[in-house]
Amino acid sequence: MKTLQIAVGIIRNQHHEIFITQRAADAHMANKLEFPGGKIEAGETPEQALSRELQEEVGIVPVNATLFEKLEYRFPDRHVTLWFWLVESWEGEPWGKEGQPGTWIAADALDAEDFPPANEPVIAKLKQTL
Repeated sequence: MKTLQIAVGIIRNQHHEIFITQRAADAHMANKLEFPGGKIEAGETPEQALSRELQEEVGIVPVNATLFEKLEYRFPDRHVTLWFWLVESWEGEPWGKEGQPGTWIAADALDAEDFPPANEPVIAKLKQTL
């Protein structure tokens, strides 16, 4: 079984809106909404991976990131450890740098059904922190 470590950025602005993107049609969990991020490479810390992934995917450099949640999830074909970071300060303006759709959505409007199942507890926790 494949084991992955993933760094995920919850980019939240001063209006408590979250920047989300849509997964590619050919990706695992295709077309679901997601918080930007990606695999932690060998030799990287979760924080380093977060910074690299956010620069690659949405064109921002996190200035301040706080660990929001760490959880493990088993899919039928893979086991993932997800490091969710709350990013409330950054340089640049987030956009779908890899061609993926991206948008701001109010935190209380997030619907866990639109995201991969591992995101459900994080979305519930985000709604409690408004």
